[in-house]
Amino acid sequence: MTKKVVIIGGLGNGSVIANALIDAQKRGCNEWEFAGYLNDRHSINETIENYPVLGKLSNANQLVKNGYYFINTILRIDGQQERIQLFEALGIPEDRLATFVHPLSYIAPNVTLGFGTVVMPNVSISSGTKFGNSCIIMVGATIGHDNEIGAYCHFAAQSCVGAYTNIKDGVHIGLNATTRENLTIGKNSTLGMGSVLTKNIGDNEIWVGNPAKFLRKAE
Repeated sequence: MTKKVVIIGGLGNGSVIANALIDAQKRGCNEWEFAGYLNDRHSINETIENYPVLGKLSNANQLVKNGYYFINTILRIDGQQERIQLFEALGIPEDRLATFVHPLSYIAPNVTLGFGTVVMPNVSISSGTKFGNSCIIMVGATIGHDNEIGAYCHFAAQSCVGAYTNIKDGVHIGLNATTRENLTIGKNSTLGMGSVLTKNIGDNEIWVGNPAKFLRKAE
């Protein structure tokens, strides 16, 4: 039975993932059907790329009662704690978070995906890696083997993570960024676009460059 998915967010990650859901259904994957958005910046019945805004974030509980499932895309690069708290305050049960894997991705059979995690086309995830809830792995990202990845992590397009990496909650790995194996990346930290990481990152830090160096604390 097809389950209806509401995306929390809008243009950007939200609309990109919405179109991936639509594409997957066209390819015969009928587990999920995209229904619309929850978005605090739009009025009910406005549209985003021709799909309806079904309400504000505060309407999530009513949609839970009506049988909908959810994907959270309200992430922020420069420190995520506020956005994580905003989402968790909605109180959506774990089993109502839609775990979506696009059919053009590769995931090793022993990979663990948390509730609400999204895997986009042309992603490769190697054996033994574990994800927390509500992670987003964007188009063409490569995740190596035996990584421990927390909740609310975002891997931008073409990013590449090595093996045996410990990535804490709320981390953002930027476009085309690369990490060495056997590293730890602290909570709510960011590795900037195109960076090459060879050292550990602490909590709430932003690192950029090749090789990546500390830039500043997340705001």
